Amino acid sequence: MRQFLVFVRKECYHIFRDKRTLLILFGMPVVLIVLFGFAITNEIHQAQIAVLDHSQDAFSHRLINRMTASGHFAVSHYLSSRDAVETAFREGDIKLVLVIPDRFGHDFHHARKAPLQLITDSSDPNTATTLTNYANAIIMQYQEEMGGKTDLPLTITTAVRMEYNPSLKGVFLFVPGVMTLILMLVSAMMTSITITREKELGTMEILLVSPLRPLLIIAGKVLPYIALSFIISLLILAMGYWVFGMPVKGSLVLLLLECLLFGLTALSLGILISTITNSQQTAMMISMMGLLLPTILLSGFVFPLESMPVPLRVLSNIFPAKWFIIILKNIMLKGGGLQQVWLPTLILSGMTVFFLGLSIRNFKTRLS
Repeated sequence: MRQFLVFVRKECYHIFRDKRTLLILFGMPVVLIVLFGFAITNEIHQAQIAVLDHSQDAFSHRLINRMTASGHFAVSHYLSSRDAVETAFREGDIKLVLVIPDRFGHDFHHARKAPLQLITDSSDPNTATTLTNYANAIIMQYQEEMGGKTDLPLTITTAVRMEYNPSLKGVFLFVPGVMTLILMLVSAMMTSITITREKELGTMEILLVSPLRPLLIIAGKVLPYIALSFIISLLILAMGYWVFGMPVKGSLVLLLLECLLFGLTALSLGILISTITNSQQTAMMISMMGLLLPTILLSGFVFPLESMPVPLRVLSNIFPAKWFIIILKNIMLKGGGLQQVWLPTLILSGMTVFFLGLSIRNFKTRLS
């Protein structure tokens, strides 16, 4: 045991002497969290819109002010005729045009019906849909404000309630995804490269003739990365909570244990990659292509799995990232416990045992 601890200490010294590795380990989580939290978001602010106001009364002005006060829209053009709509779309950065009919206020109060028109630039369908949803929500609030709680004829009243993320903050989506991505990269990629480096430099044979058994050598090399991945999990959780207000409604202990489990799954994948490669470059390529891209594309991090074709949805089940993101969302946003996340936990545990078993088998085969 003393020899094993000495070996682990030697590996820790090796990691902390390499400033580039340290920069990747601790710099990358901070940069990605800040980048995704502040710069890359699905929310739209200050989208430029145009207004074609045929009514020009106090009610229409109040509606326009209501839209600009939301922060989602900024009126950059006031149009004078319907013919100017297409020109405004072609010449400027207009994303939406609000068309207010004649006698808007009079019709709203007397005829109980005042149709508005929203014209969007659908060359970007996602942006157009988002802006339309924003505008509809503001108009519904305006209608309630002007007409009170009374039901209007020929008006459909829709009650919308957002559970778990009522303010629709995009960062609540990105923090679990970024945590998954970083843990996968740090644990799997760094482990595979570290072990492969020993083989590439020819020092693995020197280690194998040492008094330590081969499995203890591998365990000693990955143990520092288990600790590092856990520290990085704490760092991301702290940034998510203190910087972006990301809640942890469930058990923090359960959340940290799940982070540890996912770190072990990623480490076992890194060991498996190192057993089938002989160069750092190959290990990095396999890690990037086999782990990084599926983590981004097939985990539900960026694109919803429900919108994918059935073969891709089936394929996504073999990637640990999908199950870890389900666990994070359940514990952090929904306040779920082990009863809600037992299935993805069991799947991650099974994957860890499977990858470790396969790694040990490959390692013994290579030694023989």
